[in-house]
Amino acid sequence: MQKLSKKDRKKVIQSIVEEIRSQFEHEGTGHDWYHIDRVRRIALEIQKEEGGDPYVVELAALLHDVSDHKFNGGDFDLGANIADQLMQKYNVEGQIREHVADIVKNVSFKGSGVEDQMKSIEGRVVQDADRIDAIGAIGIARTFAYGGAVEQAIYDPNISPKENQSMESYVNERSHTINHFYEKLLLLKDRMHTRKGKSIAEERTRFMEAFLDQFYKEWG
Repeated sequence: MQKLSKKDRKKVIQSIVEEIRSQFEHEGTGHDWYHIDRVRRIALEIQKEEGGDPYVVELAALLHDVSDHKFNGGDFDLGANIADQLMQKYNVEGQIREHVADIVKNVSFKGSGVEDQMKSIEGRVVQDADRIDAIGAIGIARTFAYGGAVEQAIYDPNISPKENQSMESYVNERSHTINHFYEKLLLLKDRMHTRKGKSIAEERTRFMEAFLDQFYKEWG
């Protein structure tokens, strides 16, 4: 397949933006269009400093939640397949489709005991951007939105967080939303791949730590 021109690539991006926006505009678990758009903007900001192909980064950011395992029955491959089909619809080149689909397949956090599998700088940039939007003030809001959507308790002091979770444990077991901070969110700053990502994550993590201090003060 012939490489698309810059003008055609812009048309592809705009078409995918329109499709994704219409699909996720009214989503209520924190995985909505605004989350996707923030991830896109953060990823492109990181890419300017860290390098990589901005077209691949933007496509992967837009498509990273097209079929999240949390909402499709636990299938980690389905999102990549749907992303590939959508890119084929707009004649995205095969090599780029393969690269983007691989990022979509591997972008999700799969448990504190599971290593990341990103092979490319573009994948690491998008993964950092997605994780940045999971922490800080917006991350806190999204965490409780999701917890409420799946009927998860806010907090239960009798249930402690789990360390070094396997993918099976992380995906299938539920406790309470405060545990999610210890099982994922507070760990993300040390799992950032890029210097820019680490810098943003450190600031947002401090905010979450302050929130938790205040939460326990009010609880007790």
